[in-house]
Amino acid sequence: MGRRALKKLDPKIDLSGHFRTVEELPAPWNPAELFAKEQPLEVEMGSGKGLFLQTASGVCPEHNFLGVEVRQKYALHAAARLARGSRTNGMAVYGDGLRMFRECIPSASLAAVHVYFPDPWWKTRHRKRRILNEAFLNDIVRTLLPDGRLHFWTDVQRYFDATLELIAEKIALEGPVDVNEKPAEHDLDYRTHFERRTRLNDEPVYRAEFVKR
Repeated sequence: MGRRALKKLDPKIDLSGHFRTVEELPAPWNPAELFAKEQPLEVEMGSGKGLFLQTASGVCPEHNFLGVEVRQKYALHAAARLARGSRTNGMAVYGDGLRMFRECIPSASLAAVHVYFPDPWWKTRHRKRRILNEAFLNDIVRTLLPDGRLHFWTDVQRYFDATLELIAEKIALEGPVDVNEKPAEHDLDYRTHFERRTRLNDEPVYRAEFVKR
């Protein structure tokens, strides 16, 4: 399934309230510099074009949502979605998400971490590049609040099974909790664009949720 070309951004859209680079994040960490209100924060690792950020920030205004994306054009596109929707509780960040977790986000500060359809790195010699490795999973545990949650979805069963095995053996998270598939009520009623493409092609999505106790 190939990616559709991104539409050209409207230069009139003001992204200043919805876009940062990792280097521009506040140090020391201070979410009050990023969002209109101080409230529970959820982070999406690999936000793509920002469908999850747009939807979640709208249906859950009592939480803040930050999405980090390594491809600048996608991060800008996600920021534009938030700006068009006047989402004062949404922020798109461009840069290395692993670095952001490691260097910027303090311990016990996140209500949830979302990882949807990460690159599976199919070749055996490339699997060390998978984002859900032991080091990053431990950073997720460190940054989650007690009862904070990790949401993990993929369309690759081998990746799913390997990640669940790694968490069970080495990571201090409780789970997995099964996540039911919700019928889509309209064309964009999916968590991400990748979920939409996968389900419209009648391919399975593997979902799990974990809790920090």
